[in-house]
Amino acid sequence: MKRNILIILAFIIIGIQLVPYGRDHDNPPVVREPNWDSPKTRALFFRACADCHSNQTQWPWYSHIAPVSWLVQYDVNEGREHFNVSMWGVQKRNEGDEAAEELTEGEMPLWFYVILHPKARLSEGEKNELIKGLKATFGGEETSSKAYEDD
Repeated sequence: MKRNILIILAFIIIGIQLVPYGRDHDNPPVVREPNWDSPKTRALFFRACADCHSNQTQWPWYSHIAPVSWLVQYDVNEGREHFNVSMWGVQKRNEGDEAAEELTEGEMPLWFYVILHPKARLSEGEKNELIKGLKATFGGEETSSKAYEDD
């Protein structure tokens, strides 16, 4: 009985690998980035946020194995849709003004992302520095428009 269950489970695991969703690991070209307030803000953002909020995603090995690949693809698609620094000023919906707030409230980065990406774990000082930099880059109405200006 246990053997039959294991065989069925093995077939299911192998079978779900054939589902195409979660295999689209492309990184579209970077069209335009915001005018970051400093190179440090950009570096901290790319360390903790860019895998889901830019077109420069680093696809880890487990992102190729279903069903985990489905979750990773979904999270990247959602992240890029809501806030994508690689499509700055081009993308209709871009919630950059909420980035500092989400980080302050502990909503980002997602808890399970940090477990799998220890480099995304920021010290309290780094977190405060990133929040300050995000506010300066995307902040209120007048600072938010600064991010759209050309150099």
